[in-house]
Amino acid sequence: MVIFTIIFSHFSILHTSYITPVPVLPALQFPQEFIFSLAFTFILTFLLYTSFHLSRKPISIVKVTPSLTHRMYISMHPVSMICCVHSHSLKVCSPSTDKNNYKQLLGAMDYSFLFAYAIGMYLSGIIGERLPIRLYLTVGMLCSGLFTCLFGLGYIYNIHSLAFYVSVQVANGLVQTTGWPSVVTCISNWFGKGRRGLVMGVWNSHTSVGNILGSLIAGSYVSSNWGMSFIVPGIIIAAMGVVCFLFLIERTYCHGLLPGEPLLGRETAASGRVPLQQVVVVKSESEPSAISFMGALRIPGVIEFSLSLLFAKLVSYTFLFWLPLYITKAAHLDAKKAGDLSTLFDVGGIVGGILAGVISDKLGKRATTCAVMLLLAAPTLYGFSMISQFGLGPTVAMLLVCGGLVNGPYALITTAVSADLGTHKSLKGNARALSTVTAIIDGTGSVGAAVGPLLAGVLSAGGWDQVFYMLMTADFLALLFLLRLVKKELTSSKSRPISTVE
Repeated sequence: MVIFTIIFSHFSILHTSYITPVPVLPALQFPQEFIFSLAFTFILTFLLYTSFHLSRKPISIVKVTPSLTHRMYISMHPVSMICCVHSHSLKVCSPSTDKNNYKQLLGAMDYSFLFAYAIGMYLSGIIGERLPIRLYLTVGMLCSGLFTCLFGLGYIYNIHSLAFYVSVQVANGLVQTTGWPSVVTCISNWFGKGRRGLVMGVWNSHTSVGNILGSLIAGSYVSSNWGMSFIVPGIIIAAMGVVCFLFLIERTYCHGLLPGEPLLGRETAASGRVPLQQVVVVKSESEPSAISFMGALRIPGVIEFSLSLLFAKLVSYTFLFWLPLYITKAAHLDAKKAGDLSTLFDVGGIVGGILAGVISDKLGKRATTCAVMLLLAAPTLYGFSMISQFGLGPTVAMLLVCGGLVNGPYALITTAVSADLGTHKSLKGNARALSTVTAIIDGTGSVGAAVGPLLAGVLSAGGWDQVFYMLMTADFLALLFLLRLVKKELTSSKSRPISTVE
């Protein structure tokens, strides 16, 4: 709690939507209730989105098991298979499945979720900008819990229909789009721009924490009852939806203050102290209208960062969905050990996201920070593909490094950059653009997230080397789309570092 207090006291505060007397105090002397509310919102939104990623991870662990693979194959080839159904697993007696075919079927499971997520994201931000965040997020989490549990119930009730699993994945992808625009809007409106990279870098570790927890939960059931690998995360995200409804504090902003300005008064000449004043925080009767889709696209930097994220997220989500399967092949480990080992990629991602935020805050150059990490990531991916063949030790080290370099730019663009662009100076104080901008950037990135696992499923049939060449190409393309912004940042005044997202 002390750490949160130290960090949060550096930031501006946009507090409750009710009429509240707010004392104007000098810097670093915010009332304790402010600090508590700020810390509580930070932690709560962290846990809410952790549950989203926790519920997405099990598919990458469970797909390693023959049971799910065989169910997919049987649904496509019901006549050619003779099956023996047992109480805890499904064994194929004759003949064996076509390896190339099963990878394509598993790819279909991935992109059915991801394409639905990408399409739904563009609409989600626009809808979320016009609805109460707390209710919008709660409904999305409850529905996501339902569909995640339905996928696991397919095991319990011996459902052998590809259409069932794909339909559940599509529905889950659509409702999960309520999460990201909502939590980013909520957390961004509580903090000003100062050190936003650090705060967002720490906060965005929920992605990796959720992946780690999802891997561990799924791994604990994968060998005995893989249905529970989905049911348990489904119950968790639904329960967090109830918590969201009961406790999430929405924001408005203070009249007389620009979004992102600190709640500070002017020092008196005599004492150097700020006299206690009362500022009434009220909801505006004439709030600016929510920005349109095309209006958001015209914000400088939105298109470039969106296209860069498309390829950066392609790489990240290919690892998310295919890394455990790759480890089982390269390191010859079982499904549980491969799932546990894959969490190291997410541990590296936590460190990379925080470093990216700190460096970009220090330099004031978001695009340059992303570009450098993308440039280093490409050769690192090639090194991982080579070194992972030489044992567990080198694989562990390269997983940590790859996780940091791959997830660093992805984390920075989806959090601090999105928040900066959503409160860009060209909006002239209109705070109702944040959700739409966030959805456009993450929605475009989600197209890459859908394409990546699909391509990996196709290319892996010809060898994993082709998958890694695809990932390296994607990294270079992500870098290419940032070059104009990098040039603008590097040619800006050295006396005052200027970010392209100001």
